[in-house]
Amino acid sequence: MGSTKYIFSMGELTRKDNSLCFRKDGKNVYIPIENTKEIYCMNEVGINSKLLDFLSQNHVVVHFFNFYGGYSGTFYPRDQYMSGKLLVKQVEKFQQERLRIAKAIVKGIGINIYEVLYHYYKHDKKEVKSTVDWIKKEFYTNVEAAENIKTLMSAEGELWMRFYGTFFYFLPEDFVMNKRVKRPPDNPINALISFGNTLLYTKTIAAIYRTHLDQRISFLHEPSEGRFSLSLDMSEVFKPVIVYRTIFDLVNNRKIQVHKHFEKKVNYCLLNEEGRKIFVEAFEGRLESVFQHPLLKRKVTYRTAIKLDCYKLIKQIMEDKEFIPFSLKEGY
Repeated sequence: MGSTKYIFSMGELTRKDNSLCFRKDGKNVYIPIENTKEIYCMNEVGINSKLLDFLSQNHVVVHFFNFYGGYSGTFYPRDQYMSGKLLVKQVEKFQQERLRIAKAIVKGIGINIYEVLYHYYKHDKKEVKSTVDWIKKEFYTNVEAAENIKTLMSAEGELWMRFYGTFFYFLPEDFVMNKRVKRPPDNPINALISFGNTLLYTKTIAAIYRTHLDQRISFLHEPSEGRFSLSLDMSEVFKPVIVYRTIFDLVNNRKIQVHKHFEKKVNYCLLNEEGRKIFVEAFEGRLESVFQHPLLKRKVTYRTAIKLDCYKLIKQIMEDKEFIPFSLKEGY
């Protein structure tokens, strides 16, 4: 999958000369370090400090998941793009213009959810009209009227709940959501959303790593220890575009099925290994799909669009150029 490598089996990942070597069941699989930017360890993988030093030298980000597909954390090489000047300005923007930037993010989520739902409305799913109309007539007004982050996040929460409520009209019955449950997910649709959101979050971590932005200083989400808060911010507007469109395609075309691709226990439901592989392939395909960028006058991928949003935020921070996140409608 291009610059991203996925490891689904248990085994050991080591450095072998100037390559990566994954050893499983007594056999070696070699991964060239050239062009490798991200590695996803989707199972229990042994590593050592020699490997971490090699990965750091080559600026490779590694994301770790446990046996059940739960996100454990990310190995983040020493920053190569540190900028003291941008850091100071990013803190200033957080102190002075946090609400303004946060509103841009939430409005961007609404714009992209609107476009996703309008697709179904045009294809005879007229039942989604009430939600589409609400976004257009009330949601944007609610965002503009928000006087603090708490009120703004309440408006965002209502947007997502109304979006989830439309699934009933265009997804099979066994994928309809009763309510959003995250840790752990309790049914197939929650399992898909949690897994997809985590993949997008890690992709955004990798994108931000290759800019001068500081991961810890966020605007919509509270800056907090133990997570990359800015990655949560920057991934939000891409959830409808990348995560949910991937889910809807897999489910409606029966590429992911309840009886084949999930492990259901008493209080949780997770994708099995086959399900994760199918989802990852579709997710990467969505990331690599291209669209014509009207300003750049060339085709770009959605993976690139995430990085371009990071540069837009830098322009907001350094040059006071209004931050307008990616819009599915506008194509940039």
